[in-house]
Amino acid sequence: MILLRVDIEPSQVEAGSVTVGWLLTDREGAVLYDAPRRLRGDHRPRSHAKSASACPAILNLESRLFEIVCPFDLRLGLAETQFGEAAVKDLAGAMSPMRGSALDRLVIVSPRSEWRHPDRPILQLRLPYLFVADEPVYMAQLPPFQHYRSEPLPGLTLSGRFPIHIWPRPLTWAFEWHATDSPLVLRRGEPLFYVQFETEPATRPVQLVEAERTAALDTYLKEIEGVVNYVNQTFSLMKSAEERRPQKLVRPVQRG
Repeated sequence: MILLRVDIEPSQVEAGSVTVGWLLTDREGAVLYDAPRRLRGDHRPRSHAKSASACPAILNLESRLFEIVCPFDLRLGLAETQFGEAAVKDLAGAMSPMRGSALDRLVIVSPRSEWRHPDRPILQLRLPYLFVADEPVYMAQLPPFQHYRSEPLPGLTLSGRFPIHIWPRPLTWAFEWHATDSPLVLRRGEPLFYVQFETEPATRPVQLVEAERTAALDTYLKEIEGVVNYVNQTFSLMKSAEERRPQKLVRPVQRG
């Protein structure tokens, strides 16, 4: 793990919580995107001392998970372009709440050569969420495994893990479509994915705050933006990014 050099005494680091900032990189349609929220399990009043609602392991895990809910209602099917490339179509047709031009900007189908399996398309849902920290924090993006769906997804939510103190970037929701004859149904307000933060030491709690997009953060984001188009292993650039990183990137939003 690459450690970020910041002027914090070890005793201070271990004593308090870790501040993680979240923000929207694009304010267009910002009211659609709910704030990340700490996962709260469906814990009814306990009727037994050994109830799962009181299990320390379950409660400890849930306390470290935050959920991002889906901002849209979508019912998608797979299609094919005139060039034989995979594409998505809005199965709601003329009754869809989303215009076709908006769907084209929102959903990206990866080129067939980038799929993990030749018969399982991968698509990405563009989102404006960004997380950042001023001390070493790794973030894992995970499927919403605590959420029961009566209509299961026809594939897998792809997960990932990266250091948000060095490599903050807007998130996408990536999906690998296995049952290609089945529709992909997403509902506004339902959990789309979880994020989990790894701290040093691991016992430190996380305080999630809405952060401003400061000039320093904006400049830093531009310096690391789009490098995936030029190199295969972006993690190889972590050291260079660390050297360019400003001392302070997280500035909590002050509301009057």
